[in-house]
Amino acid sequence: MAAAQPGRPRDADADARILRAALDQLMAHGYAGFTVDRVAEQAGVAKTTLYRRWPTRDHLAIAVVARMQDAVAVPDTGDIAADLTDYLEQIALGLHRMRRAGRHGDEDPLSSGVVGELVAAAARHPDTGELVRDLFARRNGLAIGLLERARRRGALRPDTDPELLFDQLAGALYYRLLITGRPIDRAYTERLVRSALDGALPHQENR
Repeated sequence: MAAAQPGRPRDADADARILRAALDQLMAHGYAGFTVDRVAEQAGVAKTTLYRRWPTRDHLAIAVVARMQDAVAVPDTGDIAADLTDYLEQIALGLHRMRRAGRHGDEDPLSSGVVGELVAAAARHPDTGELVRDLFARRNGLAIGLLERARRRGALRPDTDPELLFDQLAGALYYRLLITGRPIDRAYTERLVRSALDGALPHQENR
């Protein structure tokens, strides 16, 4: 019996074109105006090609967010306070960009934007929720690893819980974005890191 022929290999170039187009469309039109038709037209692919990869616009938007997150490195210079501040600042810039997607000037400055839409979609649809959780678990694991390495080398107290500490940091950012709508800038991330690390630094650094 002849061996089964493998399916057509996935076109990585098409994936990249689609995700670039999706990011452009999401930023230009926001989530409300984000459509598969526009993305497929800009990327120069058939809608069926796009749907084979991402069956709904929620899935496509999550892939765009994942691509944005993957472009942000987790620094590890040995200075845990500086590394966390730099990383959180980059997260904050990304959140602000997603907040402003599809908006112009001072229109609706307190909106949570695309992030709020994806949180809502994750709550409505179990498969979308699983994708969102997997996305953040993967990215958060990198930051938690940074904290664990700092704990092991003595930059943090030995009883520090890296996962809990990162929950405090990330939770504050998303609360500010989704609930209060207040600015998330470098000054805020610096204060946030100082406050979170206050009880986690070795005793001699807390004095």
